[in-house]
Amino acid sequence: MHTALTALVLGFLVTGGCVAATSNLTLTTTAANGTVEQIPATILKPDGPGPFPAVVIMHDCSGLGPPSSGAPMRWARELVDSGYAIIMPDSFTTRGHAGGVCTNPSPSRNDVAPARRAPDAYAALAYLRTLPYVDGSRIGIMGGSHGGSTTLASIAAPVRDKEPLAHEKRTGFSAAVALYPGCAARFGGWRAVRQNGGSTVTSYVGVYKPVAPLLILIGESDDWTPAEPCRKLTEIARQAGYPVSIKVYLGAHHSFDSNNPVNYNPARVNGNSPTGRGATTGGDPKAWDDSVREVMAFFGDQLKKPVK
Repeated sequence: MHTALTALVLGFLVTGGCVAATSNLTLTTTAANGTVEQIPATILKPDGPGPFPAVVIMHDCSGLGPPSSGAPMRWARELVDSGYAIIMPDSFTTRGHAGGVCTNPSPSRNDVAPARRAPDAYAALAYLRTLPYVDGSRIGIMGGSHGGSTTLASIAAPVRDKEPLAHEKRTGFSAAVALYPGCAARFGGWRAVRQNGGSTVTSYVGVYKPVAPLLILIGESDDWTPAEPCRKLTEIARQAGYPVSIKVYLGAHHSFDSNNPVNYNPARVNGNSPTGRGATTGGDPKAWDDSVREVMAFFGDQLKKPVK
């Protein structure tokens, strides 16, 4: 990583039209119950005045606090080194889930479900567009696991013109990367059908329609967010003419983008397990290295090339 990395943890208070910096950045977003609230966020940028393309990184189920997997910051540094400004909204800490929701089965975890985090992504996007060193027309979104599913939810085309975020989606992100997302869920007009509401997917309904080009990267051996639903989502979307691509890493598990040993944790909440619990995670050096190349190539093509 470059030693010239500049990390900015900024904040703003709007008073009389003025923006004042504080020690913490807060974003104005919308809670699950529709109320307006403030959440923390972190910004990183390359040296120089810009304007830079930018990426919103949505964290995984471990959040951004001490229990964090570290994946959001690893990706942030990779992207900053490649010339992108980064913002990472914290969807969990101020909502009572500072320790994450990976092993927390309580009903309150639904308040921070991927679809309910989409407003956080658009709050981050709106804030980036206020920054003089960001090119507001070249902003992408990415995330892994819970953050990958949040990415899919955030760029799913609105089904109705008057639904929340319909306008924001049409004028929003220019590209998206989802690392090992849960594709067996409802995203816009797409959903998986499960046998008796259980863990077994029997069929798929509809088409996933992204509002921006999408790249999915996932492990063949993922038992937390299996690859097959993502293959089907991609296949059906592409047949319908939507710009979705996928790469499946043979032998790789969930969270392949790390140096952690492969480990099965029986406490993890897993809707794709017959028991509802237990999942395997662990790094895969080849998949991790290749995923960095794939993400940089994809965002380079979508966010850095001149607009024709």
